[in-house]
Amino acid sequence: MGKTELISLYKAFVDCLCVCISKDSSKAGGDDERNAENGHLVYSRGDVLQERYEILSTLGEGTFGKVVRCSDHDRGGHHVALKIIKNLDKYREAAKLEINVLEKIIEKDPHKEHHCVQMLGWFDYFGHMCISFELLSLSTFDFLKNNSFIPYPLNQIRHMAHQICHAVSFLHDNQLTHTDLKPENILFVNSEYSVVYNPEKKCNEKRVNNTTVRLVDFGSATFDHEHHSVVISTRHYRAPEVILELGWSHPCDVWSIGCILFEYYAGFTLFQTHDNKEHLAMMERVHGPLPQRMIRKCRKQKFFHRGQLEWNECSVAGRYVKKKCKPLQNYLSAQSSEHHQFFNLLEEMLQYEPWKRISLSSALSHPFFSAVSQPQRSRGWRDSCDLSR
Repeated sequence: MGKTELISLYKAFVDCLCVCISKDSSKAGGDDERNAENGHLVYSRGDVLQERYEILSTLGEGTFGKVVRCSDHDRGGHHVALKIIKNLDKYREAAKLEINVLEKIIEKDPHKEHHCVQMLGWFDYFGHMCISFELLSLSTFDFLKNNSFIPYPLNQIRHMAHQICHAVSFLHDNQLTHTDLKPENILFVNSEYSVVYNPEKKCNEKRVNNTTVRLVDFGSATFDHEHHSVVISTRHYRAPEVILELGWSHPCDVWSIGCILFEYYAGFTLFQTHDNKEHLAMMERVHGPLPQRMIRKCRKQKFFHRGQLEWNECSVAGRYVKKKCKPLQNYLSAQSSEHHQFFNLLEEMLQYEPWKRISLSSALSHPFFSAVSQPQRSRGWRDSCDLSR
């Protein structure tokens, strides 16, 4: 064997030895091999956690971790959703806070009457906090997206809105603010649908058969006595008092619900922006000038000049806002009484000043929900949520 061949064999031996050492080091790391670089649990279909939860598929992924569909062997193979939190300190601590909230919900709502998702159990799996839930279906956002953003019919919005208001009112009654209400966090129990022809749009559209929903994701929920972060809520559903850093409480959830219901009605987001000043300009375009009381008290004086929002309507951003937004009543798609009642409810929910904003207990008695409070009409109203209008 020549010198060249010997050198090649030696290099191959060294490379092989390095690979073996690398594999041994990985095994020696123990739990590390269970984690991807970004903190996610590494798993495959068929893996069984805690000798109980057999992973069937991935349902979704977020900054917190992933949600997987599992067969729960301790429940006779019943399918559940398992939320697997990243093995990172900040997410693990947040998960513990969420579990605390979910346990409070179970304590206060043992018969599942308040439309909040139910936690079935939780455990720590090699540093990954795992929470099991009842298995739900598509979010109201995903259904809207899959339906080409065709708005929900008003009677379906009424049923969904009543449940959302009921769920969040229940939280408020128990000294909790959700702080992250959005269509993605409202899930259908069953998102099966029928295809119907829409004569106005001259196209087929999907119509969900059952508008029963559950409120989910309590990872940011805050008790009244706990520290209140300065910034909360996903941008498009963020209340003005949060943007202006005036402090917040239960009414910020009411503002978010108003934005959500508008989105169901119109098929698009009311405040499509990622900038604070532009967001305020959009609010003024939809609702009129911000109250002087809020401007004087806010910590964001850089947004204002002589008590007015410093905003150039002729700029590129100004033209964008003018194109995207118009006064709220201009979005009415029909002139019937129920449409006007709905927009009256939106106006009550989207009051600038938190103390003027309608409470959810009062919202549930609003004329828009009158069909719910009249027993002789209630059943027919619920049945009509399937395909009518």
